[in-house]
Amino acid sequence: MKQSILTALLASTPLLAAAAVVAQPAAPALSVAAESTQMIWNAVAVDRGRIFVAGPRWTGSKGPALALLDAQGQPRPYPDASWNDWHPGADTASAFVNVNAIHLDGRGNLWVVDTGSPDFGGDPLPGGAKLVKIDLATDRTARIYPLGPEIAKPGSYVDDIRFKGETGYLTDAGQPGLIVFNAVTGEARRVLDGDPSTTAPADRPIVLDGTVLKGPDGSPLRVNSDPLELSPDGTWLHYGPLTGPWSRIETRWLDDPNLSPAELAKKVEPWADLPPVGGTALARNGDLYFTDLADDSLKRRAPDGTVTIIVTDPRLHWVDAPFIDEAGSMWLPVPQMDRVALFNAGTSKTRWPVQLFRIDLGLKP
Repeated sequence: MKQSILTALLASTPLLAAAAVVAQPAAPALSVAAESTQMIWNAVAVDRGRIFVAGPRWTGSKGPALALLDAQGQPRPYPDASWNDWHPGADTASAFVNVNAIHLDGRGNLWVVDTGSPDFGGDPLPGGAKLVKIDLATDRTARIYPLGPEIAKPGSYVDDIRFKGETGYLTDAGQPGLIVFNAVTGEARRVLDGDPSTTAPADRPIVLDGTVLKGPDGSPLRVNSDPLELSPDGTWLHYGPLTGPWSRIETRWLDDPNLSPAELAKKVEPWADLPPVGGTALARNGDLYFTDLADDSLKRRAPDGTVTIIVTDPRLHWVDAPFIDEAGSMWLPVPQMDRVALFNAGTSKTRWPVQLFRIDLGLKP
């Protein structure tokens, strides 16, 4: 998320009709998997029973930027202390400046998205914006991929990543656009810059507890291209601003560097009129799980557009980046983003402890 988002262009992607919302008969139980009195985590990944959590620096989080929870549920710096020891003036190339997302690629690697900007609304520091690939078998950094100033531009906030083979797709929530990344060569391209599909509309505010969320300057906060998901077969990339609406585009068009910006923009299609979401996770059957910020709930959108309420609970206040593990359970980190000091005139309203929930949905891994 970025302060530059507040000056984004007005989006014009056509809205799709919102699907009917139904509640399932009995809400599955939430279990607390971990708690923290210092670290504010907005991301989680679980690999063979190991739980990784991460969170951005500007929330006021204390402790590691990326952590592995120990047997007592306490965060320990991962992959080591030096990667989590960045401070102003220190080298940005081999330490986490500001982690916004983590992602398992299904091939034994954990990817870390470092925005490179320690401050909300700040420009990425030279060398700070990067992708870090960690080999989970050795717990060592396998490769660092710098995102230069032509990719992570002034005002950028590189947000999240999904993979199709060696090709990665990322959103930029600050400077609206997508990034297409090659994990073999390390090359990256920006696409759909300033397109209506990647730009937060001015008429769709983020509302929590009945109040419009505002940025540090007092204007309604606008978050450009943020959530994204690949279809199970890798054919489609679905994405949108945090507040929606969502669009989709065939990945074959994103993968073609010879298409002009105008030609590529014509390939974008409206997809779903989702409300403001904290995060999403896509199951293998095509069901999209999303956290609805307005009513502290987890919902499921079926491929036919039907939306089902899975669970509503006041403890699920701004759940960010849900994660489906290999056993078919869902993990829900709750950073309470709107309650951090940045959005409350310098006074934190975070309700401690920050929690990580697990819910058994019986999903196919």
